[in-house]
Amino acid sequence: MTTFDHTYDVVVIGSGGGAFAAALGAADSGLSVLMLESTDKWGGNTAMSGGGLWLPNNPLMRRDRAGDSRDEALTYMEETIGDVGRATSPERKEAFVDGIDDLILTAEKYGMQFSRATDYPDYYPELPGGKIGRAIEHVPFDSKRIGEWWTTCRALMPLPAKTDDVWLLERAWSTAGGFARGAQFAGRVVGGLVRGKRLVGIGGALAGSFLDVVVQQLGVPLWLSSPAEELIVEDGRVVGVRAQHEGRPVTIGATRGVVLAGGGFDHNKDWRQKYHHIDGAPSGSPGSLGGPIAMAQEVGAALELMDDAWWGASTMALPGADPGFLVGERSLPYSIMIDAKGDRFANESESYVDLGHHMLAHDKDGTYWLVADVRHARRYLRSWAMDPRASKAMAERGIIRKAGTLAELARAIDVEPTRLQATVDRFNGFARTGVDGDFGRGNSAYDRYYGDPTVHPNPNLGPLEKGPFSAVRVVIGDLGTKGGVLTDADGCALREDGSVIEGLYATGNSSASVMGHTYPGPGSTIGPATVFGMRAARHIAREAKAAV
Repeated sequence: MTTFDHTYDVVVIGSGGGAFAAALGAADSGLSVLMLESTDKWGGNTAMSGGGLWLPNNPLMRRDRAGDSRDEALTYMEETIGDVGRATSPERKEAFVDGIDDLILTAEKYGMQFSRATDYPDYYPELPGGKIGRAIEHVPFDSKRIGEWWTTCRALMPLPAKTDDVWLLERAWSTAGGFARGAQFAGRVVGGLVRGKRLVGIGGALAGSFLDVVVQQLGVPLWLSSPAEELIVEDGRVVGVRAQHEGRPVTIGATRGVVLAGGGFDHNKDWRQKYHHIDGAPSGSPGSLGGPIAMAQEVGAALELMDDAWWGASTMALPGADPGFLVGERSLPYSIMIDAKGDRFANESESYVDLGHHMLAHDKDGTYWLVADVRHARRYLRSWAMDPRASKAMAERGIIRKAGTLAELARAIDVEPTRLQATVDRFNGFARTGVDGDFGRGNSAYDRYYGDPTVHPNPNLGPLEKGPFSAVRVVIGDLGTKGGVLTDADGCALREDGSVIEGLYATGNSSASVMGHTYPGPGSTIGPATVFGMRAARHIAREAKAAV
């Protein structure tokens, strides 16, 4: 029998949304909990993200009488996800939908406040069961409430941004709606300062509020710079972990269970080559190295979906910086994406996972560019052009290239000028008619969400006619890897034969996603991560009660 330095009912590995939800559920159930974070910053990919949670038929929708149902949610999930393995079983889809109320109502009980992104559509809203407004987010949060903890949060946005600020602020000086939102955003910032608050939004708001509840209200300890290294198994049951803490090895007992919620293997280049056959260009937490998945595999856990990720197009990164994940910029008019030959290859406005899959299938080692005319630069706020110093460095390294004519730009990016011109001429014809005859850009409500409503007849299709022209180098990026430990409807880790590994649970990117190879709607990473984190905690509590 192992002698432990510390003992808790539950040990949670990680500090993102799934980890906090598991800790919240366990502590709410009266269990003692310890959270272990491998890096010196907490919050994981959740803190770095847009902070949305895709939660169909959630309590906020019912309060608003927004018109959703369990059956519609499951129909839509079957249409979009299908059956691509055990991680996407009907039982797991039902468990996700059925676990949403417990997550939100428990969080609200402790003061967490959510709002609906009422205009944000599912990513395939035209399919049976598709809706607009299923995503929710935490309202802007006063980071002063968590004191010094905020200094170690991994959040990227120190301002009170909300999900729909992103697409409106992109056109803050080109549309009335964008200008109005810009004024509202400025008012939100100033209003917080006047009231003595330091408001933060999106992922920082969600992570900050979780920490406020779990660590400060419920008293759950969170150890930073404390990587878990090995699961301890006795009599076939996981009973604890070996970890590092304050520079020393430590053994921690988990009398009721260990929850793996420490992210995927985004930044593990050996695993990326093994499973994805590319180095990857991750935008997530550098602590996502696959450690929790490896520990689970060592004790017999089955893995699924290891060949997939939450893909998307990203701008090529400067040395020492992260890639810039592209969402709205590629949907705006007066721009196209091309391959190394100068050809379009996909609907630039489609969901980022779909575009990433198309880039991989088209040429995973190829060169891609986002090409735009001057109106794209003058009318819209673009992520890669927000910091003049970074833009200058990108230009010096050839990541951004500009020219007065399309022919000159083609030569600058090593594309045959006549071929690029032919591609642009064909696209411009589609822009004038309003119908993309090649890839259907602008046909979906999701495409149009990020378009410019002042551009007619299609808000996603503006012709490339006015110089100077620009091109920014685009690579296959991701928001994290999608494969990991196979779990059941309650987050219990499973062996290859389907049997349960007693005492071991997983959620988030440490587990194989219930979303399969797709991305049904905004927040399809954090939504299921938090729901299955809560379900794991409730299962642990039921097992503990039964044992007593």
